[in-house]
Amino acid sequence: MTLTTRQGHPVTDNQNIRSVGSRGPSTLENYHYLEKITHFDRERTPERVVHARGAGAHGIFEAYGKAGDEPVSKYTRAKLFQEAGKQTPVFVRFSTVIHGTHSPETLRDPRGFAVKFYTEDGNWDLVGNNLKIFFIRDPLKFPDMIHAFKPDPVTNVQDMERFFDFVSMSPEATHMITFLFSPWGIPANYRQMQGSGVNTYKWVNQNGEAVLVKYHWEPLKQGIKNLLQEEANRIQALNFNHATLDLYTAIEQGDYPEWELCVQIMSDGEHPKLDFDPLDPTKLWPTDKFPFLPVGKMTLNRNPKDYFIEVEQAAFGTGVLVDGLDFSDDKLLQGRTFSYSDTQRHRVGTNYLQLPVNAPKTQVATNQSGGQMQIYMDRAPGQNPHVNYEPSSMGGLHEATPAGGNHEPHYDAKLVHEPIERTNNFSQAGETYRSFEPWEKDELIANLVDAFQKCNSDIRDRMVGNLTEADSEYGHRVSEGLKHAGSSMTSGQTDPEQAVKLAQQEGHEAGPY
Repeated sequence: MTLTTRQGHPVTDNQNIRSVGSRGPSTLENYHYLEKITHFDRERTPERVVHARGAGAHGIFEAYGKAGDEPVSKYTRAKLFQEAGKQTPVFVRFSTVIHGTHSPETLRDPRGFAVKFYTEDGNWDLVGNNLKIFFIRDPLKFPDMIHAFKPDPVTNVQDMERFFDFVSMSPEATHMITFLFSPWGIPANYRQMQGSGVNTYKWVNQNGEAVLVKYHWEPLKQGIKNLLQEEANRIQALNFNHATLDLYTAIEQGDYPEWELCVQIMSDGEHPKLDFDPLDPTKLWPTDKFPFLPVGKMTLNRNPKDYFIEVEQAAFGTGVLVDGLDFSDDKLLQGRTFSYSDTQRHRVGTNYLQLPVNAPKTQVATNQSGGQMQIYMDRAPGQNPHVNYEPSSMGGLHEATPAGGNHEPHYDAKLVHEPIERTNNFSQAGETYRSFEPWEKDELIANLVDAFQKCNSDIRDRMVGNLTEADSEYGHRVSEGLKHAGSSMTSGQTDPEQAVKLAQQEGHEAGPY
């Protein structure tokens, strides 16, 4: 194959720029060099603010045709779920959340779990995390949360004092912190972790009747594995790309990972008998009341051919739903729905949906055109190219026929700035702590004690108070751990000053050359 420029011109010399003599200055008409270097200067799109580091793969989703033992049509008319054995292509991107593109995959951090379904009705993006809950319930707090968790704007180093300053004053985060600082905060890899849509959505059936629904991905043959902090430290010393390599190698060798998609279903309403609001993303729905109902299986069976084209440019949004799926009134979900697609237009470009990894596999026909890097016109066969508006009587596009009854929820309340009434910030955090195995509790306590030592006394006191509200033993063990730890540090990764001193002490002197 012959090397060419981006204009298709054959390249006869890719080793030497054109210059005045072999040693002389170069000239401005070095077009091949200028094209090559200016493209190189622009090779990276702006990094994702969150979920910057990621790995991805292609696969297939196969529907069961049922939700548990009942026909899935009872709850939703979404076509991809209706027939047993029906297959839908998918692309999945796994990620870490807080740190940058080339950060270690061993860091304590939630993992993103985003799935793009290329359905016959267009794309559906199920965008979530490995953990089933979140830190906050109101989207107004999201930028502040991320600022507190990301590196200090002065030192550019993540600081646990900043992290827990925010968390200690956001008591709804207590449940998420209990998971994050336990072994669940460091999955062993991407294949052996759960996934969740986190937020509450709705399913809508043929009659326009809706139910609340939560989505969960449960690993099948590969199981679930998490890491202790000490184990993560050892892995990081060997390879900080281990999770990406694990996913790629498994698929390359034909060991295709599988997940079962399960849903929890609840009637659409406030459910006053529950001690939490079902729209609250900081809460789990108890499985004894709302069991997991399997609806299909996903298998990842093909690696990307090019990381940048397929994984880095993959763009997801919580607002990308197909007929039969709908939004709930979850405020965090509604905040995410605006933010995600807005981010993609800024990061990848106005026409990001025309890139192959993002484009639906169905016919696209819109009246939108123009903008950065438009590749083709969104036109239907036979559409009058002179008509880019609707309605029109001259061969333009027309509206689709509704596939079923409209879901029309009723609202009758004042517009207010208020939290939900049943916050219950600590109960489930305590239940989660008590459900842990003894070794998981030990790891949780050690990791929190390790992190709290870098915090001032006010922050430590607030955090211990929140943990005690969740479970008296939980708070007591952390408090006692802080007393006995003094100023020493454990084996965690939360003492940058110790790392600086160690590098100074262990460094080997060398002479100049």
